[in-house]
Amino acid sequence: MTDTRVPSLAFAGIGLMGLPMGQRLAQAGHPLRVWNRSPAKCGPLVALGARRVDRPAELCAEADLVLLCLADGEAVRQVVFGAGGIVEGARPGQLLVDFSSLEPALTRELAAELEARSGMRWVDAPVSGGVAGARAGTLIGMAGGRPEDVERLRPVFATLGQRLTHLGEVGAGQVAKVCNQMIVACNALVIAEAVALAERAGVDANQLAPALAGGFADSKPLQILAPRMAERRFEPVEWHVRTLLKDLDNAVRLGGERDSATPFSGLAAQLMRLHGGHGHLQHDLSTLIALFRETDS
Repeated sequence: MTDTRVPSLAFAGIGLMGLPMGQRLAQAGHPLRVWNRSPAKCGPLVALGARRVDRPAELCAEADLVLLCLADGEAVRQVVFGAGGIVEGARPGQLLVDFSSLEPALTRELAAELEARSGMRWVDAPVSGGVAGARAGTLIGMAGGRPEDVERLRPVFATLGQRLTHLGEVGAGQVAKVCNQMIVACNALVIAEAVALAERAGVDANQLAPALAGGFADSKPLQILAPRMAERRFEPVEWHVRTLLKDLDNAVRLGGERDSATPFSGLAAQLMRLHGGHGHLQHDLSTLIALFRETDS
């Protein structure tokens, strides 16, 4: 007999992406427990019926799936294995799904430790599509894990995105996300370079994205970032500079581990680090225009 019960969920990490993802899950009728390091950020989800808990371990009390959307690998490690962490409440039969972006090797290490200590299994399922995709439920997911665990995630992910691709064992989703971020970050820097060149050459940069739409240079980042760069419209934040820098560093590190050259990602990381050093780490990627127009720095 098919189990038609709506899975009970828990969510840790109510940030730029986690909030709209959590809102969609709550609105879809999933029983939802939530935790965030800054408790006030849980407020919008509590207003939709979610229950806020004080410690990550409490997320496991009734959850079938525990979902994470955290800043980096160290944050994931602390939430899972730190004091009051998920491992203290985890049990066999539960599934941890990590939407965060972190190093594939670290993902495999954490997944193995969690299963050994608690029996809880792990799927890495980083997403792409930005805040707009999270709000609209059009994200794409890149999954690594056992086939049966990824299949268990699919009905839940259908509320969040348009496609979930199973790429292999634990860590494979993170490899795909690294590749995704290499392309996004390098694209964003070239878009800033092109907008600056258009302006200096006397072209209205506001017309650049519409002019290139449908051609080989077109992309979602072009259509989102070029107008914001041309208008110097840096709010609201859709992508943090620090997030892309972290992912570029992961790309270069993975390339070194696998003896695969990453010259463009290495240069992009240098430029992103330079930009972050000017106070832009918490700012939107559209501020990259300041690298090429000194008056905007």
